[in-house]
Formats: sequence, C-alpha cells, structure tokens
Amino acid sequence: MSEFNNVTVIREANIYFNGLVTSHTILFSDGTKKTLGVMQPGEFKFTTGLPEIMEILSGDLDLKIGDEDGWHRIDAGESFEVPENMTFIMKVNKVSDYCCSFIG
Repeated sequence: MSEFNNVTVIREANIYFNGLVTSHTILFSDGTKKTLGVMQPGEFKFTTGLPEIMEILSGDLDLKIGDEDGWHRIDAGESFEVPENMTFIMKVNKVSDYCCSFIG
C-alpha cells in the first residue's frame, strides 16, 4: 500500500540518534498505529514495546534480532518482524525509507 487514507498524523517527529533516524506517527481509525521514517547510514539499537513489522521501502540494512548469532540482509521491498520486548540492531548501509507497523 503506497498511500494511507483517513488517518491522523502526529505533527511532531520522533527523532533518534541525533537525527540519524526520524519518523512520524500515523494513527488509524481502528486504533492501529504505524510510523513512517528515514534512517541514515549507521548502526542503531532499538528495543520494542509491542511486536512490530518493519517494511524497508528503499535502501538496505543488516539485521540482528535478540541473541541471534548471525546478521540477516534486508533489502528494499522486504520486511521483518520483531517480537515484543525484544532488542534488535540494524546496520543501515545506505539511506533507508521504512514503515513500522505496531501489532498486538
């Protein structure tokens, strides 16, 4: 889906890592929430509250979830799921556009 209709957009940006990761929150009438954002190249560690699905719309990154041994390559057009209360690390290789859907 390239467009969201009939949503509420939170005006203030979510800014992480000195502006290297930014997003805006999108609220849907059914109570669901997504964020749309951009990540600059770098390594970023996040911890989830709720389970989430990250769709990489452009760019690419290497991903490690929890205590996994290896890294997984995620390219534009791919997505990954992170369980609730889980740490994950992204090594963003080039500017990446993303959509994060909070589930649960």
